[in-house]
Amino acid sequence: MSQTKIEKLTSEQEALIPVYREKWRNIALSTEPIAPQKAADAIKVVYQLIGYQEPEIIFCDSPFAAGKIFGNQAGNQLASRLTSQLESLLWSQMVSRVESELWSELTSYLSSELERQLWNQLWRQLENQLANHQFNLVSICPEVWACAGSLYDFCIAVLNCAYLPREWQIFQSLVGDCGWILPYEKICYVCDRPRYLNFDDRQRLHAEGSPAIQFADGFSVYAFHGVRLPEKYGKFHPHQWQPKWLLEEDNAELRRVLILGIGYARICQELQVEELDSWQEYTLLKIGNDVDVEPIHLLKMTCPSTGFIHALRVPPNLTSAREAIAWVNWGIDPGEFSVQT
Repeated sequence: MSQTKIEKLTSEQEALIPVYREKWRNIALSTEPIAPQKAADAIKVVYQLIGYQEPEIIFCDSPFAAGKIFGNQAGNQLASRLTSQLESLLWSQMVSRVESELWSELTSYLSSELERQLWNQLWRQLENQLANHQFNLVSICPEVWACAGSLYDFCIAVLNCAYLPREWQIFQSLVGDCGWILPYEKICYVCDRPRYLNFDDRQRLHAEGSPAIQFADGFSVYAFHGVRLPEKYGKFHPHQWQPKWLLEEDNAELRRVLILGIGYARICQELQVEELDSWQEYTLLKIGNDVDVEPIHLLKMTCPSTGFIHALRVPPNLTSAREAIAWVNWGIDPGEFSVQT
């Protein structure tokens, strides 16, 4: 007897969406060391599922450590096969219970929303860092699978969708008990989880003066509000960044990050700038193309009582301090201010 398809969520069910999203985000971002026996059990069972004999299992402290052992071997067909087979078994059971429009909405609210955080920030940054060492590891990553896990879990627990208990248990074990997995026919590498992860309030990888991601063997990723940094910048707190680095850095995105971290006030104080115009305590300054992709025009205000410098970037087409002040104040000419601040 076929069940009526679910077309719409109740308000109570809608309220549970962020709960399941956060649950699987926490699973994916765990920094607890993996338990080798649990991880090995999960690997053995999933190999049985796809008809392979139990492999030799090698544990590594990080994906970097696995790369050093394994190198850059291509053609990891087993990872793709395992992923597609297990997920298709789970997906096919649940999607038949949910109307396509609602399924698309749930995918967006749960899986896709997590992907924006975990895939783009964590998995992509680690992949790029490994690529710097010429490692291209075709792996199963729990932070990626957790995105689908949030959707499956919601459909099973909240919508009472049909599912395959054994396959669902295998899926949960792989995500919850393992780090990155590199499966091959006779051998499987299992990486430990990172020991340290840090994000800003917008869920972007971020740390100041320390790695945003660090594994037990020291393999690290430095990041500033989601932008991966080379160690030569990341190991220093932004207060220690030097304005002269702007003149030495070729990458435009990194220059933008350095500008944000250093701040315009320090740039004004420590780099040679051209004074374009002044009006009362305001000065319009220009820093040339060597620092950013276009000239930087800064409106600098020196507080008469404290001597503290405030600096704000303004459009480069402004050539007078008074114009710049008006631009900052939504078109109001400074002569119209009743009180100067």
